Amino acid sequence: MKVALGCDHGGLELKDTIAAELRKLGVEVVDEGTVSEESVDYPDFAAKVAGDVASGKVDRGITVCGTGIGMSIAANKFPGIRAALCHDSYTARMSRMHNDANILVLGGRVTGPEVALDILRDWLKTPFEGGRHQRRLDKIAELEKKGCK
Repeated sequence: MKVALGCDHGGLELKDTIAAELRKLGVEVVDEGTVSEESVDYPDFAAKVAGDVASGKVDRGITVCGTGIGMSIAANKFPGIRAALCHDSYTARMSRMHNDANILVLGGRVTGPEVALDILRDWLKTPFEGGRHQRRLDKIAELEKKGCK
């Protein structure tokens, strides 16, 4: 599996923790930045990760900002992206099982590192259930088409 990571200054520490865990799990990491605590704009990094996922360059993405809210909003502007802001393992599992989330979003200032790693592991290993959930994703794809005109 290949995963793109991106963060702003508020998510740098957690992004680096996640990158180390992904590598430990044998996941190939594409680090889209940022690499310092200097103030940057989260939409720039959400766009890099969402672009990587939407183009097929990577299988999934992970973004981190202070709360995760901004990254979630920005990433979900891209067609085909289903970015899910998760606060615990349950929401991580449901984001995969029911929504086939292809970007995990975390808040670096509101989610501790151990909780974040639990969320990450559950999100990575949980498959999409398909079935009735696919019908719903198809409806979301139709909304994207209508909204992009």
